[in-house]
Amino acid sequence: MTRFIPIRYLSKAERFVPKSGVYPKGFVVGGIHAGVKKDGKSFDLAVLKNEHGKGAVAAGVFTKNKFKAAPVQVSSRILKETGGEGINSLVINSGNANAVTGAQGLKDAQDMVKITDAVLENPANSTLVMSTGVIGNTLPIDNILAGIPKLALSHLGNTHQHWVDCATAICTTDTFPKLVTKQFSLNNHTYTLAGLAKGAGMICPNMATLLGFFVTDAPVTASALQQILRHSTERSFNSITVDGDMSTNDTIVAVANGAAGGPVIDNTAESAQSFAALQAEITGFAQQLAQLVVRDGEGATKFITINVKDALSYADAKAIASSVANSSLFKTAMYGQDANWGRILCAIGYSDVASEDSVIPAKTDVSFIATDGSPALKLLVGGEPEVVDEERALELLKKEDLVIEIDLGTGGGQEANIWTCDFSHEYVTINGDYRS
Repeated sequence: MTRFIPIRYLSKAERFVPKSGVYPKGFVVGGIHAGVKKDGKSFDLAVLKNEHGKGAVAAGVFTKNKFKAAPVQVSSRILKETGGEGINSLVINSGNANAVTGAQGLKDAQDMVKITDAVLENPANSTLVMSTGVIGNTLPIDNILAGIPKLALSHLGNTHQHWVDCATAICTTDTFPKLVTKQFSLNNHTYTLAGLAKGAGMICPNMATLLGFFVTDAPVTASALQQILRHSTERSFNSITVDGDMSTNDTIVAVANGAAGGPVIDNTAESAQSFAALQAEITGFAQQLAQLVVRDGEGATKFITINVKDALSYADAKAIASSVANSSLFKTAMYGQDANWGRILCAIGYSDVASEDSVIPAKTDVSFIATDGSPALKLLVGGEPEVVDEERALELLKKEDLVIEIDLGTGGGQEANIWTCDFSHEYVTINGDYRS
């Protein structure tokens, strides 16, 4: 007899790590332990290689933190100098951020690029570099430089396990590797997307919100890919928050090699329909990947969608959703299963919106929306408080997934979502001894 296990009792890895996947043509990946992490066994070095044609194109978005980590500086420079053309590989280490490490850190990041290019027989500056982990410590660079040839020559492949290994190797405090794959049709061709991300803490949107990359075998120009990446990041990786802290290393990279054939998609008028279709596919894919980061928020017990409707502008809707999602008082109330909707209104009221007409209390509705199709719980209607059914509120707040719907009633018709989680005691525990 098969034992039934309710989904809420399954581990996050069992629920969110796929058992199989579909992967884009022309890419190989892998991960190994190279000696960055102190436990002597956890994977901490990853490489991706494009094996198709004369070279892939790449795009990137990076942290706006003024203390940009060495790999952020190096990868930004490479993308600028190459225009995103001819980027054939990525090299990533976890366990050490190589951030605020001065001239030595820059040299180490550059050396990671050089040896990866050499081992993979790439032209110079064909590799982008990423690092994640503790800030302020220099890399154990000898271990990494010895590990790159070992990984590149013996542990790369395109099986599902190779992709899981790669996703695992970029993790730090994550409780599960984040991997998403997808196939879609465009211009009578079938294309594939595969994406990896790491992130559980220091997650707050501002250009990019974590470490991650996705690759596709669709044909697209570098400039079009950069435009698509910015659009999709704004609506995915820039629409999540765990704790309101933005890292020194945040990087999202997209790579496309065109291995699946078809007409090249660019951002000209002639390619407008294909461009829009590819942008929609990548945006939805990026949202799915970004939401896994929130589900793995450090100490999180809830996945919360803040949905703001009928705003005067998308910017207003996003600012209001972000204000609520980043409110520590709101997040602790959600952890405590306390229907204290005054904290929601407070955060709406101090949000950074464009004008006085952006939020009109007398037109504002707020509701708890169940994700199981059961009736919503209205908290505020037209600025007037409802009599809250506390038993129904507790029933909703006990669930792992919850939607907070805020209808501004402005007539502007614009909408935005932010995905967030609650704050728990465990978050403090994790971050209180992160370096030990």
